[in-house]
Amino acid sequence: MTSEARNVSHTLTEFILLGFPCRWEIQIFLFSIFFVTYILTLLGNMAIVCAVRWDPRLHTPMYILLANFSFLEICYVNSDVPNMLANFLSQTKSISFARCLLQLYFFFSLGTTECLFLSIMAYDRFLAICRPLHYPTIMTIKFCSSLVIFCWVYGFLWFLIPVILVTQLPFCGPNVIDDFLCDLGPLLALASACVPIPGTVLICGTMSSLLIFATFFYIIGSYTLVLRAVMQVPSVAGRKKAFSTCSSHLAVVFLFYGSVMMTYVSPGSGQAKGMQKFTTLFYSVLTPFFNPMIYSLRNKEMKDALKKVLGVFTAHSPMKIASNSSTFAGFILLGFPYSRERQVLLFVLFSVVYLLTLMGNASIICSVSWDQRLHTPMYILLANFSFLEICYVTSTVPNMLANLLSDTKVISFSGCFLQFYFFFSLGSTECFFLTIMAFDRYLAICRPLHYPNLMTGHLCNNVVISCWVLGFLWFPVPIIIISQMSFCGSRIIDHFLCDPGPLLALTCSRVPIMELYWTIISSMLLFIPFFCIMVSYALVLRAVLRVPSAAGRRKAFSTCGSHLAVVSLFYGSVMVMYVSPTSEHKAGMQKIVTLFYSVVTPLINPIIYSLRNKDMKHAIKKLLGT
Repeated sequence: MTSEARNVSHTLTEFILLGFPCRWEIQIFLFSIFFVTYILTLLGNMAIVCAVRWDPRLHTPMYILLANFSFLEICYVNSDVPNMLANFLSQTKSISFARCLLQLYFFFSLGTTECLFLSIMAYDRFLAICRPLHYPTIMTIKFCSSLVIFCWVYGFLWFLIPVILVTQLPFCGPNVIDDFLCDLGPLLALASACVPIPGTVLICGTMSSLLIFATFFYIIGSYTLVLRAVMQVPSVAGRKKAFSTCSSHLAVVFLFYGSVMMTYVSPGSGQAKGMQKFTTLFYSVLTPFFNPMIYSLRNKEMKDALKKVLGVFTAHSPMKIASNSSTFAGFILLGFPYSRERQVLLFVLFSVVYLLTLMGNASIICSVSWDQRLHTPMYILLANFSFLEICYVTSTVPNMLANLLSDTKVISFSGCFLQFYFFFSLGSTECFFLTIMAFDRYLAICRPLHYPNLMTGHLCNNVVISCWVLGFLWFPVPIIIISQMSFCGSRIIDHFLCDPGPLLALTCSRVPIMELYWTIISSMLLFIPFFCIMVSYALVLRAVLRVPSAAGRRKAFSTCGSHLAVVSLFYGSVMVMYVSPTSEHKAGMQKIVTLFYSVVTPLINPIIYSLRNKDMKHAIKKLLGT
């Protein structure tokens, strides 16, 4: 590389990932699709990891390799999908030079590791079918562990030199990457626009081709020998069983290699942009999504193990709980009753979610407090809403975490009803805050000239206080009445918190009047604010459609999109639960829905409110010192 090239090699500080440039509505739709795919991919591969870990029958080389492969898939999708999801909701779609190169390194290193794992898994099947008598002595646990370590280490070393070469390339021209990740082809194309780089293109193409074809031909060679051995098996049942053990792996091999070969054999070639994105999406997002299904649907042992793992929300493992309720003054929160290993896993998961929720909402509060530009009614309401979310998750999650590590899972009578009161009071306050925030947007868009005079600081403070006071006054009467009822039976609550449905089910006799009263006040709380929000946004929509310019309409919709997303997430799940609290909800579904609105939505809200808000993003960057 010339000295002139070196001088311009770092003139760019960031790249623009175009991703999928389309209308905002389509981007929201794509965000939803890929977010669901991402979550299902994590759950599916994690289920395989847990099944292998917790079922002693699966402690064999074949399943140990499969568990490591599933963990690899989790890492693989995490190298590109979270950034792609954030990109859908971002206005700038920028990624720093360092982050782009780090994504390139991890994406290619994990892809290399996947190629090596597929080769080792083919070798394992070759030994099991072609050398069945020698298989136990050759493929020992120690040898299997050595192969796993080799795959991970070699995978992260293979592309180190090409990535270092890419970091030294001159990026002096356009910084727009027409892709959803920092891929090798687009980066080489940007660099070649400055100076010719035939050497780097040749090295990258050679190493990509060598990795892909060497591992692919090794896999095909292994299965050719397997096929020859299987065809010599005399019985049809024996051949069917042998083919069954290999078909899943072959399906994954062809899915992965079929799409990878189209992209990386010649990374600097001019491929059609749409086709390049499609093939990259296929092997980096869809194959990790399909792998758990492919590996489990035709494997009886894996299906049985997965049923045990997935029984976490539907089946109760035996618990030694005294049925004599007179020995303690309280209730037993079953939470998630299953083995100790799974409880520890969930404890770690919910601890991370809880900390991220606290940090995300606290960062919004600090940004609004410390940035003078955000001292407006809209952001004051948002800061109060973030503080409310911190209180909301704290009313349930700490006790749930303690419950996961507890042997008795007992909560006192007073503790149960205190949690009941704070959980519902904070939920009521959230309903009122969402309504006030919708009213604020209505005034800002439909009454822009009167907005400064109407939504003054004094009025804003008054509505904030009203939300908190009214929220904490809405549910005391029914909660006091329920606390005075008689409870019979084992006092076991099949939930992770003191919820009205399970509590009313434990009363000695049904009280239809109380159930009706609860349904009425819950319905009023949910439907009246929800109706006000819908009316506000109907008026906003009517006003926005009258705006002559497309840019003006886009800006108006942008200010409301975040709030509407939060409203839909919260109300969509809450309405399932509390309009009829004593209806026959399945315990597993009840827990999942409650988890969604009480834990997941407070985690997602800071992301929703900040990613498409330029002022908030700038304030958070100042807060984080970036």
